[in-house]
Amino acid sequence: MNDTSKVTVGQYVKSIKGRDKNYIFIVTEVVNDKHVKLVDGDLRKVNNPKVKNIKHLQIINKVSAVIQEVLNNSKKISDFMINQEIIKLRLSDTK
Repeated sequence: MNDTSKVTVGQYVKSIKGRDKNYIFIVTEVVNDKHVKLVDGDLRKVNNPKVKNIKHLQIINKVSAVIQEVLNNSKKISDFMINQEIIKLRLSDTK
């Protein structure tokens, strides 16, 4: 997949290339048809998101409803919120 048509705000993604390989992020913005902005609340903070090419990501078929709703209502998210949502995803995958 080389375009952002199947990626949405709040989407979980996993990096498959670069120094952040195997890190899980949440999409906070779709920049254009090939790039998205990502945060994880730890390595990449909300105030300094990573712009990454979509072809370097594995799309996880889950969306954080909490983050999606906050961002769609133009409210601020925190690194803590992002981190908690990623922890929830990891915990749900281990069950």
